[in-house]
Amino acid sequence: MTAPMLSVRDLRLAFGEGGEARTVLHGVSFDVAPGQAFGLVGESGSGKTTVLRCLAGQYHHWQGDVAIDGEAYRGERSRAHARRAQMVFQDPYGSLHPRHTVRTTLAEPLRVHGLDRIDERIDEALQQVGLPPHFRFRYPHQISGGQRQRVAIARALILRPPLLLLDEPTSALDVSVQAEVLNLLADLRGRHGLTYLLVSHDLGVVAHLCERLAVMQQGRIVETLQRDALIAGEVQHAYTRSLVRAAEG
Repeated sequence: MTAPMLSVRDLRLAFGEGGEARTVLHGVSFDVAPGQAFGLVGESGSGKTTVLRCLAGQYHHWQGDVAIDGEAYRGERSRAHARRAQMVFQDPYGSLHPRHTVRTTLAEPLRVHGLDRIDERIDEALQQVGLPPHFRFRYPHQISGGQRQRVAIARALILRPPLLLLDEPTSALDVSVQAEVLNLLADLRGRHGLTYLLVSHDLGVVAHLCERLAVMQQGRIVETLQRDALIAGEVQHAYTRSLVRAAEG
């Protein structure tokens, strides 16, 4: 069997100490195969974005065992980790520096990692996400929300990591633009063999992009299922059924 691109075992996280400690993740475990898109779904506060933040190095005090591309990960934000996994955030405007041009934004990770051919790599990254080369000279306020999210995806891809962590990547966009960005992500995964971990409260978004998903409630995974089972309504847990009913309503 092929080793998973992402392996998460017994991920636990608490905030506070002693009697004031509040546990927010209770032993979360799942695997994502290379080239697969895996979704984490649940209501706000279910812990799904917290899982992403642990994997992206935003939280460091979690417990459990995580491996990315066969390498153990302990929460560090190192250059090696940046080349294995990158995160695309929910708000494309908030995640881009307002006083940096697109070129500056895309050049920064290349310079940090000592890579050459910066302009050539920027052109390639923009082309991959469907933006013309002259966009490099624009600032975030000069482009639309969908275009900003394309820039954010280009920034995540520019180091060519095998794993993208996607935090509600379309929820801040107009409905008319959401499908465009989801189709772009699907196309990029197919062309480059990328692996996705997608967090969303929207079952439709997850069904569009992911083959498998896990349903989270109060910091726990209550059900893991295939997309086909979700679409067919073949779900087991009462909470999952409530999410399906809400999506249909």
